[in-house]
Amino acid sequence: MLTLGIVGLPNVGKSSLFNALTDAGADAANYPFSTVTPNVGTVSVPDARLEALTEIVKPKRTVGATVQFVDIAGLPKGASRGEGLGNQFLSHIRETDALVHVVRCFEDPDVEHVMGTVDPVRDREVLEFELALADLASVEKRLDKSRRAARIGDKDALAELGALERANSALAEGKALWHVPLDAAERAALAPLQLLTLKPVLYAANVADRELASAGGAHATALREAVTRAHEPAEVVVFSARIEGELAELAPAERAEFLQSLGVESAGLDRMIRAGFHLLGLRTFFTAAEKEVRAWTIHQGDTAPVAAGVIHSDFERGFIRAETVSYDEFVACAGWKGAREKGVVRSEGREYVVRDGDVILFRFNV
Repeated sequence: MLTLGIVGLPNVGKSSLFNALTDAGADAANYPFSTVTPNVGTVSVPDARLEALTEIVKPKRTVGATVQFVDIAGLPKGASRGEGLGNQFLSHIRETDALVHVVRCFEDPDVEHVMGTVDPVRDREVLEFELALADLASVEKRLDKSRRAARIGDKDALAELGALERANSALAEGKALWHVPLDAAERAALAPLQLLTLKPVLYAANVADRELASAGGAHATALREAVTRAHEPAEVVVFSARIEGELAELAPAERAEFLQSLGVESAGLDRMIRAGFHLLGLRTFFTAAEKEVRAWTIHQGDTAPVAAGVIHSDFERGFIRAETVSYDEFVACAGWKGAREKGVVRSEGREYVVRDGDVILFRFNV
């Protein structure tokens, strides 16, 4: 399951977004540090393909892929030095797959900005600096231990020492590791530390309602330009926390009409999840049987046995073959029976790389 950690300065709309995404009722108030304990919520991934498969197969139940969101307290300038409450909760998002950095891109005199003015470029830099200093503490602690072990010839310590020293040098300057060209070996050496500034980032630009249809207005444009200038491997998704809250209260049939009235094609949630999947190179495959139709999440490049293991370790261990048909062909043939009759079901072996939208029946023997 994809797990996204929501971060940002206080009063930027983090908890409002979390409430809308998960309908969890997290405390959302117009004052700093309202989130004093982390909130965790899970939402289903919207996927029209799943609905089509369900209509064809008519299973006893349908299970979509899920995304988990973790919301922590706002991180003000100075969090790494003990300001505010957020820094003590960073450990809760170290195990997430990626970070969603919520950035305020709207003007509203009734909603106080913790730094006095709305400036998304500054806010992005402030939070990046605080995350870098949090990572620095982790690296310094590990570096001290590795240096001592390396002096007595410890091979593991010697192998990771170079990566730690390089990371330490950048972080000490307040530079996030997103901007440091690390090779695969260095990233592997740093992976156990679960460093925040090595995680992929998705910027969620919280804009005024009227700016949704125009890609977010001047503040969102400035944020995109700053990310581009920094050559940061990140995406920017425009949303309105207030609109997402209203959408969460509507019936599915009413949501499309409401979005159309705003001049936008999809909800912020949908776009964030799609961007998160793209950012992390995730793909979806399906299993479709009378008992259950289900969406499963894998990484781009995963082979059939790895995909089978997502369902159950026994499937991977005893993998024989994967009976596979593309989603489009499955729908065109109205299910497994028609697909077999038309000869479009393929028998794939251990080297097959699963494609997005594949409908698969795994054969295994344990």
